[in-house]
Amino acid sequence: MDRLRQRADFLAVANGARAGSAAFIVQNRRRDDDGPIRVGFTVTKKNGTATERNRIRRRLRELVKRLDPVSMRPHSDYVLVGRRAALTSDFATMLEDLRSALNRLDRQQPKPSNAFSNEVDAGSRKETRQKTAIAQGANRIE
Repeated sequence: MDRLRQRADFLAVANGARAGSAAFIVQNRRRDDDGPIRVGFTVTKKNGTATERNRIRRRLRELVKRLDPVSMRPHSDYVLVGRRAALTSDFATMLEDLRSALNRLDRQQPKPSNAFSNEVDAGSRKETRQKTAIAQGANRIE
């Protein structure tokens, strides 16, 4: 199991399926390559000070270490988004929540892909509107 480290990878996973619990949200995206399972961890600043966020991140990393890799789909990326409740939740409860969240993700149907599914759109809304207007204008010229 590898770690997700680049922002583009986190953004790509954010567009995939998700399942939540009280202590975290699990996001999932299936990849087209034959690489290993990759896992990323993130905790926003609204969850507390740096020491609290680091503690949440450490607890999430330990959950994934104790989880059997069979419950995760091969050739997939996962992101665990920590919540404040991860500081005080019982560890055994969090482990069961992670297992059930992964089972829910397995049951979800994959989203239909669009023409730009391999690209990560990190542009502004204005840029997106401009691209859409250009594409619509190209269709009218025919």
